[in-house]
Amino acid sequence: MKKAFLILLLLILLAFSGRVFGLTQYEKELCISATKLDDYHQREGDEAYQEVLEKCEDYLGELQDQWEGEIERTEEEKRNLANQIATLENRMTQLDQQIQQSEVRIRQLGLQIEDTQESIRRMNSRIDTHQDQLGEILKTVNREDRKSTLEILIADQELSAFFSNLTALEQLSSESQNILNEIKSIRNSLETEEERLAREREETERTVRQQALQKQESQAAKQEHEYLYGLTEEEYQRQMEQKEFIEERAQEIMNRRLALVGLPEAEVPSFGEALEVARWVQERTGIRPAFLLAIITQESALGRNVGECFLTDPETGAGVRIASGAHVSNLMATPPRSSRNDPEKFLKITDILNLDPYSTPVSCPFQIGYGGAMGPAQFIPTTWWNQREDIKARLGREPSPWKLQDSFLASATYLSNLGGNHNERTAALRYYAGSNWNDPRHAFYGNQVVRRIECLQTFIDHETMTPECSSLVFIPE
Repeated sequence: MKKAFLILLLLILLAFSGRVFGLTQYEKELCISATKLDDYHQREGDEAYQEVLEKCEDYLGELQDQWEGEIERTEEEKRNLANQIATLENRMTQLDQQIQQSEVRIRQLGLQIEDTQESIRRMNSRIDTHQDQLGEILKTVNREDRKSTLEILIADQELSAFFSNLTALEQLSSESQNILNEIKSIRNSLETEEERLAREREETERTVRQQALQKQESQAAKQEHEYLYGLTEEEYQRQMEQKEFIEERAQEIMNRRLALVGLPEAEVPSFGEALEVARWVQERTGIRPAFLLAIITQESALGRNVGECFLTDPETGAGVRIASGAHVSNLMATPPRSSRNDPEKFLKITDILNLDPYSTPVSCPFQIGYGGAMGPAQFIPTTWWNQREDIKARLGREPSPWKLQDSFLASATYLSNLGGNHNERTAALRYYAGSNWNDPRHAFYGNQVVRRIECLQTFIDHETMTPECSSLVFIPE
């Protein structure tokens, strides 16, 4: 269901893209639809099919570049949003700390105002007390001032004593007044301090309200950025799915194109094509391209010599040389001379592949032993048949020993099973001579493969070829 949606989405995008990359809308649909591509192959044949596959490879490569650019831009947008979210989170953390500090300060100011107000109340109480005392003194002084001389004399007091009492009262009044003024001054200072503290508390409370508002704004901005980040992440995932789908299509297109290379009637593959297939095989088997190409070069001159004989008699394994028509009695191994029945397997292979067994070339025998090897990797029919199911499972289709991709994969798989990932020379000897690999008469094969590996690796790395290598390795254009 998900893949169908991706195909539909890509088709919609293609419908609005016009003749981009030099492909028509129909050709673009072929590139992304395996079913339509199969129908086209069946209807138009191998040549047209090969041509559209090559176009699709270029087209899908351009699409991959486009999506990679889109993904890079989306990743940059995600990074920017993530940085903005982190900045907002830091800002809210700072505001929280500032609000907490301000709230502590407000509580401290509240306590200081209460202490100041209590001090003011005490000062007011002292003022009231001193004012009462001063009032009483002033009343006494006033009464004494209004007494006549007769009243003083009648009271039987000495005039000097009277004046001494009056002076004392006036002095006491003056001291009380000074104390009262000092207390009032202290009260005024306390009231001024109370006003200052109240203003500071009000300003701090206003700051807290502003900070709380800023925090709300930052929180809202953070939520908006998180929402945008979520949308961007969804878009990023869609882009990644599209890119993965295109990569899958590109891989399938390459597999389809490589599957066409190396058919019996096809031309010899170029070195670039052979190297491309070898690298594809390396990803699946671990056998390095130089080793595999050295084996294929040793076996068939990199696909130039896939056989010069035809089978004529499956009962005896006899055949003929294609060029001269000369009879070959030991083309393929049959019982009782051998434990193998290569003609039986050869007939099964060609029947499955819908090939004519009597006009499909196989290798001719040397002076001793048997021929019958098939395709670029020169597999004996029985050997191919024994690993056919494994290669079929890896490819997801019926393999053919004459297809470059299939034969390369089978050869690398066989070499890997023979230890080719660890000891290439021994694996090459086992590939050639089986259980007799350690026979000194076969050492030439392993030595030649090793020299070819060195030459091919140098050419792959540096595109240079020494005269000695040129005699060992043919690099077809």
